[in-house]
Amino acid sequence: MTDALATKPADARTLGGLAAAAGMTECTVARLFLKETGLTFGQWRRQLRLLAALERLGAGESVSNVALDVGYEDVSSFIAIFKSALSDTPARYFR
Repeated sequence: MTDALATKPADARTLGGLAAAAGMTECTVARLFLKETGLTFGQWRRQLRLLAALERLGAGESVSNVALDVGYEDVSSFIAIFKSALSDTPARYFR
């Protein structure tokens, strides 16, 4: 599951959908995520998307393209999460 999401961070499947695809229950996967990573699935996915975004932004890609490509519905949501996690907007972070 984690490999598939790392390959495609924009995959919008819910934890339940991912668990079903893996032949597991949502509760089991939720427990395993917390046990193995120390993070909830939502926290882990947010970190994954931010790391993928940081790599691409660092390579000079536009904030708009990166935000949508890593799975955010809109640029404003991405900027809010980015600023919450890194205390700056993407544009100022890479100055």
